[in-house]
Order: sequence, then C-alpha cells, then structure tokens
Amino acid sequence: MKAIYSILLIGFVCVTFAQTAQLNSADKKYAKYSYIDAIEIYEKVAEKGHKSAELFMKLGNSYYFNGELDKAAKWYKELFALNETVEPEYYFRYAQSLKSIEDYENANKYLELFNKNTTDSRGKEFANNKDYLLDIERNSGKYTLEKTTVNSEYSDYGASYFGNQIVFTSSRKEGAIYSKIHQWTEQNFTDLYITQLDGSNKIGKPENFSKTINTKYNESSPVFTKDGKTMYFTRNNYLDSKKGKADDKTTWIKIYKATYSNNEWGNIKELPFNNDNYSAGHPSLSADEKTLYFSSDMPGGYGGADIYKVTINGNDSYGNPENLGPKINTEGRETFPFISHDNTLYFASNGHLGLGGLDVFESKLVNNQFTKPENLAKPINSSKDDFSFIVNDKNTGFLSSNRDGGAGYDDIYAFNVCNQKVTGLITDLDTKELLPNSKVILFDDQMNKLLETTSDENANYSFNIECNKKYYVRASKEEYETKEKSFAPQKQSGITQLNIELERNVFPIEEGTDLAKIFKISIIYFDLDKSNIRPDAAKDLQKIIEVMKEYPNMQVSIRSHTDSRQTHKYNELLSDRRAKSTMEHMVKNGIDRKLLTAKGFGETELVNKCSDGVQCSEAEHQKNRRSEFIVLKMN
Repeated sequence: MKAIYSILLIGFVCVTFAQTAQLNSADKKYAKYSYIDAIEIYEKVAEKGHKSAELFMKLGNSYYFNGELDKAAKWYKELFALNETVEPEYYFRYAQSLKSIEDYENANKYLELFNKNTTDSRGKEFANNKDYLLDIERNSGKYTLEKTTVNSEYSDYGASYFGNQIVFTSSRKEGAIYSKIHQWTEQNFTDLYITQLDGSNKIGKPENFSKTINTKYNESSPVFTKDGKTMYFTRNNYLDSKKGKADDKTTWIKIYKATYSNNEWGNIKELPFNNDNYSAGHPSLSADEKTLYFSSDMPGGYGGADIYKVTINGNDSYGNPENLGPKINTEGRETFPFISHDNTLYFASNGHLGLGGLDVFESKLVNNQFTKPENLAKPINSSKDDFSFIVNDKNTGFLSSNRDGGAGYDDIYAFNVCNQKVTGLITDLDTKELLPNSKVILFDDQMNKLLETTSDENANYSFNIECNKKYYVRASKEEYETKEKSFAPQKQSGITQLNIELERNVFPIEEGTDLAKIFKISIIYFDLDKSNIRPDAAKDLQKIIEVMKEYPNMQVSIRSHTDSRQTHKYNELLSDRRAKSTMEHMVKNGIDRKLLTAKGFGETELVNKCSDGVQCSEAEHQKNRRSEFIVLKMN
C-alpha cells in the first residue's frame, strides 16, 4: 500500500513539475505577445485538467488580443465559473467575447456587472442606452456590402485611395519582398500592395507597392496627398536598416513620411512625435491636407489606443498631437481613423456600444467640434472586428473585417452608400395653388433640426437624407397654418415623394368674395322644412359676424339655395325664408341691418346637372343646397 502511494505521489510531483515548466514557457511567450505560441501550451495544460484563474485569464486574453474573441469566450466562461474575484475589465472582455458569438443577452448581463464594478465611461454608456441593439437595428441597411477579389488566405486590410488605384496591406506570400514570419501572427510581415480601381469600384490584380517602402518588417495603413507626391504610412520602428526597441525590448509601430521623386518613393522620415516606447499609426489626412489624424497609445490618453490629430506646418514641421477627447476616445481602443472630404470622422472602436469586436463609428466635425459618435450599424458592422473604413465623394468605399465567410484572416470589402432624397410640392390645400418661397425644415426622429430650405419658384423642395432613418418635414408660409408630415425609413436608394398642402388661415377679402368659401361653410343648416337657426348653424354664422365686426363698413348679400327636389315655388319661398332668418340672426348678434341683404334663389342657380327629372345622388344634390355670403362693398 505504501509502495503504491509512493508511486502515485512521485507521479503527481512529476506531472506538477511538468505543468509548471509548461506554464513558465507559455508565460514567457505571453509576455512577448506571442499569443499563438502561448495558446498552444496553455491549452495543453488546461486539457490535462489544470484549472486556475491565472490560466483562464491568460488563455482568454491570448485569444482576445489576437482578435479571436469567439475562442476567448470559452476561457473567460471557465474563468467566471471559478467564482473568484476578478478585475472589472474581465467583465467587459467577456461581454465583448460573447457578442462575437452573438450571445447579446448574456453579453449585456456582463456589461451590467462591468458598470456596477467600475466608473468607466463604457459602463456608463451602456447604462444610459440599454436599447442600443434596437438603435443599431433601426439604423441598419444604409450600405450595401460585397466581397472583393483582392483578398487572399492571409490578412488583407487597410485600403487607401491613390488616384484611380488603391494601396492596401497584406501578409500574403505572393509578391512579398521578404519571406519573414511574424512571431505574433505566424504570418508573413505585412507589405503594401497596389491595384487598379475601375469606375464601378472593382479591383484589379495587386502588385507589390514599392521596394523602397516595404521592408522585412510590417508596413501598413498609407495615406496620400492629392498630388500623389507625399505619403504617410505605418511601419514597425525600423529606418535606415536600424530596428528601434522600447525599454522592454518590444518593437512598436511609428508613422513615417515619404515623397515621390524620379519615379520612386524615398526620403523616408519618421514623424517627430513618434517614440520608441509607444505606438503611433494608421494616419489619415484632412481634406485641406493641413491636419493628420492617427491612433496612438501614447501616455496621457483615455484607453488602450486613442485618436489624435496634429497640425502639419510644412517643411517637416508639426504641431503638438491633440487627443480628440472623451467624446471620441474611451477606456477601450479607438483606432484606424479616416477623415472624409466632408469632415466626417470614421473610426473603429471596441469602447463604444457595438455589435462585437471593433465596430466602425462616424462623428461629424461641426464648428470645430466632433459630434457624438454613431454606430454605422449593419452590414458595415458585424459581431467580429470591422475597421479601416474609407469613403470617397461618390459614396463608395472600402472596409476591412475578419467577419465569418471571408477568404482569409482579415478581408477587404467594397461598399456603396444607400442614397435617398425626399422631395415634394408645397401647395394650397383648397385651391391647389403652388406656394413658392415656403419655408421647409427637415427634422430627425427626435425632432432635432437638420436642414432648412425654401420651396423654389415651382414650389418644389428637396433634401438628401440617409436610408433607414425616420424623418419629419415641416412646411410653413405666411397666412398659412404650419404643417408637419413624417415618412417611414427607406431601405433602398431612390426618391421619396412627400407633398405638403397648407391650409390658409389669413384670407384676402375683397368685393365679390364669398365668405362661406373662406370659412368652408357649405350650408347653414335648418331643420326639415323650417327656417329657424339651429345651434350648429349659429356657430358657422358667428364666423361671418366676427369678420363683419372687424370690417364695420362691409356690406354682405346673404343668398340661400336649394336643390331641385320639390316645386320651384316651394323651393323659392323656403330659401327666401331661410336667407331672411339668417339675416335676422346676424342683426340680433350686432350687425347693422343696413349692411345686409337677403334673398332666396330656390333651385334657379344649380351648380350641376341635377335639375327636375334628372336622377342624381344625394351627394350631387347636396352641392346645390348651399349658403353664400357675398361681399358687395368693403368701404
């Protein structure tokens, strides 16, 4: 028995020693960001039944930081199954990982826990907008997305416009200047590639961009000046055959500038705000080429990586980098900025609320301030990493993503923006008269004013709008009631017709005007065969009385008409009694009798064919039963 126990004990010690050696080896690789190698060792240890919070944290982190959030979810689940106290950040990472497998219900539970255990802005944003998934769904469909032919089985991303070409990043072996495997990715170090772009946004066959720009280390994320003579790009800390390292011996990334001369790129310089101890990369130029936007984890930021801008002074002189602040940057990661021709900032973030991994957001530059970022929704964003969004003035562009269904690790997708226009005609409700110079205002679904215009000489107006959003249009004009109409979100490019009819509330009164038409009084109602004024008729007459009091010298002819049923004589007498009864009612209510005349016309002035013997509908007869109040004189 003792012998058996001793054998088991020796075996346990040997296994424990072996696991410890494996973990030490994995920890070294983990510390050097060699996550793929670390994962292989950690998983072997875990498969043998070893459980610890540290092991599951590092396994989850290795997958998380390597962009494989769906696999990270498995190990974070094991971590939380231990019921041990963890740093709040793990609630966030697990939530993000659950999103990657589209388990949004549980992801939101862990975001709730994250918010309860920290004062982090990411938690507050969730607490203030728990219906964010519904908002994303409502805003989805603005873009159409398709795969491109440029993708390989490796990592392809970071497209940039270069005239009628695009330059992009790839770790493909074909066309690479050097064959050198990156320890962190187990793929080739990335080079820049160039390919033609036709008028329909289709991509040609790629070629290596430049032997002077590409090196044996990583190059990525270029941006070019409009004249094609200057480029800014990202590269590992490597220049003039010298590799720079941080204090911890890590080689980070920097932004470099190159110029084109004598048919080749050269004069490569690193920008002065780079530093060996942090990364700066993914540059983007403003439309006037005076400002460079980029991402960096330099000290003093809000999170893992923030977006900055820096002024380009010329002559290789630059201002001081400015952090874009907490409206854009979070405690998470903001990266791959792109500033468009209309000063809209697009960037990728895992800190703002999204569908999972990195999502693309937009923020408009208004009065030198960026607006609150908005998620670009589906199909631009997915449950995986979506980033490196660029768009041109034709509303077409490219996106990078590691979403399911791609050709490789990261892929480049082409997109078109859904273009919608709302247009319409402003007219008078009653006369159908065109109403040019009407004020027309466009509002969003929260009644925030977006745009204002006036209807043209033909009473037309139009607004360019986004698809899949609800809007309101308000039209107004002097002497008319203001009117507002909404229209449902449109899912496809096209034109939405939204005509608006305005009702006049101030009327021009002149000799010959029928006050009954102005106030929409078709008939003063009396009881059958009676001539006494009913209460509902008195309300209509009060409108006429008030106008005559406003114009004390106005003279009005009261005229009553019947349909053709009954005899001529009967209709004439009945209409005359009703006209005179109307006049007496107005006199009793303060109108001078001298200003009024009253006469019944019976069936002598029919407005349609419905005379004796002609079969007509009740509606047609109704048109002939009418009261008129004709202005004879104004003074």
